[in-house]
Order: sequence, then C-alpha cells, then structure tokens
Amino acid sequence: MTTGSRDPVRGRYAPSPTGALHLGNLRTALLAWLFARHASGRFILRIDDLDLPRVRPGATDRMLADLRWLGLDWDEGPDAGTGGPYGPYVQSARQAIYDAALARLREAGLVYPCYCTRAELARLASAPQAGDDAPRYPGTCRHLTAAECRAREAAGRRPALRFRAPDEPIRFVDTLHGEQTESVAETVGDFLVCRSDGIVAYQLAVVVDDALMGVTQVVRGADLLPSTARQLALYAALGYPPPREYVHVPLLLGADGARMAKREGALGLDPLRERGARPEGVLGMLAARCGLWPSGEPVTLDDLLAAFAPERITIESTAP
Repeated sequence: MTTGSRDPVRGRYAPSPTGALHLGNLRTALLAWLFARHASGRFILRIDDLDLPRVRPGATDRMLADLRWLGLDWDEGPDAGTGGPYGPYVQSARQAIYDAALARLREAGLVYPCYCTRAELARLASAPQAGDDAPRYPGTCRHLTAAECRAREAAGRRPALRFRAPDEPIRFVDTLHGEQTESVAETVGDFLVCRSDGIVAYQLAVVVDDALMGVTQVVRGADLLPSTARQLALYAALGYPPPREYVHVPLLLGADGARMAKREGALGLDPLRERGARPEGVLGMLAARCGLWPSGEPVTLDDLLAAFAPERITIESTAP
C-alpha cells in the first residue's frame, strides 16, 4: 500500500531475543538494511521481546553483536548511543503504549472478550475443514451478553481480546509479490489482539510500534505476508497511516526444506566463525542465496549496496 507522502524512508529490523540469530534471520536483516540504505533512509533496530517467557538471557546482546560483526548499523535502537525520539526500542518497555491502543479499540467497540480455551481452539485446528493454515475463528464469543461474560469469569476463565474483522476485503501491493487481496473475515475471522495472560498479540504490537516509530518500509520474511491484511485492518481502526512499502523476502530453508527456527538450533554465525569465516564471506554467501551476488564471492556492504537491485532477488531453497 502506498500514499502520496514523500517523507524520508524509515526501515526497520525487529528480531525476537528467543535465541541466536540463524542465517535466515541474518539474511532478512541484511535485506532490510539494503532496502533502507538503498533509499537513503534511516534504519531502526527494535527488540520484539514482548513474550517474556520465551526470552533467553543474553540473547539481545548476542544478536546486536552478530549484526555488528556483519557490519550492519542502525540509526535508532535499544543499545547505548543509538536511542532516538520514538523509544523505547524494546517492546517489553512499551506496555503502557499498547494498553492505550487497546483502550481505543475497546471504546470504539472493535474488540470483545473471548473465553475459548486452548483445548477448544485446538479442536478447531484439528477439524477436517481447517486445512493446512490456522482455522478461521467462528465467532464463538462474538455475541456474548454481559451476563454470559460474567458467568464465564466467575467460573475462572480469563478472557483474551479479539478484534472484529472487517467485512470488506483488504488490498495492498508487495514489492516482490505484487498485488494482494484478502478478506480477513473469511480467512481467519476475528483475531487476537491480547492474550488471556495479558500479553499483547504480535499483530497489534507490531502495528503500534511501526506506526509510532514512523516506519514507512517494512521488510520481513515471506512467512509474515499473510499477517499483512490483519495489520492493515488495525492501522485503519487506530487511525494510523500504513507503511508506504511492504517487502516480504524469501525465507532461507534448511537442508530438509523446512523453515529455519531458532528453537531447533538452526545454524548461526558461531560455527562459521569457528571455521575462520570473515564477514565478507558470510555477506557474500547470504547475498548469493537470494540472487544479489555471485555464489562464493566475498563482498563488502558498500559493494552490495552499490549493486543492489530489488528486482534481482530470487528464492534459494536451502541454506549452505
């Protein structure tokens, strides 16, 4: 989705400190940096640590060190000397901001309490009609009366909050994937914006953060392309202008063809450095895996930026 605004580009990378960055994470970070710098824009680093039970001690410092080892820099971020006017740049310090957004949605009647348990939702996911994707929420709690809500809470159920999905389809353009149209109401239905334990859902947190930090360019993994319509619905509900550009870049897959995941111990920088790898070699390898540099050729960030052309980005099936 685009607007007529020609404000300077503000791109970002927002990793979660749930483990070391694997090569797929690092390639996404590199592409986000290249897109922002290619547009002479500012680059923001934000730590998405809202789900505190999954955060690993020391993971944030390790991620920052790995990014710096590759030579990536940022204009605003959570570490010393890189603050900025839109902080804090760590999600766990932004709870009051999310609470204010939730209050606005409540006042507008756009959210409602949902008392469905995980077991009940799991049965939806295993239903024959659910298919491979997450099942559509059927609106079980959408029309509960105040008395019915009180009864469920008296029985010990803590509600989550669901956003009322708009009926009209949402359209946007992705730089790599072209025009996209999705009816959120038909594909996923009313979706979570706050869990029953009080943790704000990713869909709301990322919209609030990107909007209030002035992000105009969102570069992230292609696995998040299906989230974009939901997020655009939240932008509209909160009265925020959406980013001018979405770029969902190819995922780097493991040797088994599955998406890399930190929790599965996917390959990061440490094994490569132990074998004597240098930043230029790793940058060349990552860039080659998406068509931006000849395979096997080391490269500096300056040379990658000088040669950067988004239309050359291709999908590579497996990691080295």
